[in-house]
Amino acid sequence: MAGVVIHRTSIAPEWIDYNGHLRDAYYALIVSHAIDALMDRVGVDAAYRSRTSCTLYTLEMHLHFLREVASDATVSCEVRILGADRKRVHAAFDLLTATGPEPAACAEVMLMHVRQSPAPRSEAFPPDVAAAIEQLRSVTAALPAGQYGSRQMHLPVK
Repeated sequence: MAGVVIHRTSIAPEWIDYNGHLRDAYYALIVSHAIDALMDRVGVDAAYRSRTSCTLYTLEMHLHFLREVASDATVSCEVRILGADRKRVHAAFDLLTATGPEPAACAEVMLMHVRQSPAPRSEAFPPDVAAAIEQLRSVTAALPAGQYGSRQMHLPVK
């Protein structure tokens, strides 16, 4: 379950719940910041967004909570590009702490390239961004796949 480290953060005191651990919503915030870092890495940075009125929208996120994150932890977020097409990126993020090699949480996201103006609509990636996504996908394709991919949530019927 190795990817490319894309984001690192300390845990803010206000992120801690009544049990002394990271509140569930803040796992998603960390992933959201990792998506921002991914955008910067592939060229969908602030200058690009300002110049083109294009950005990435999160279409779907699946988050698996695997281990508690303590208040004194630092979280590293690794990314793997699972796939991409003309307009979308399918990415996986593993949130790791110093407590061991297993992730504290895993997230799988589907992102879409969107032109926001005059009205939001999907748009193909420009060639340079598509090439950067493909380069990152090729680097991470050789890495071991995570074990916590998408799955349907349900209770077993007896």
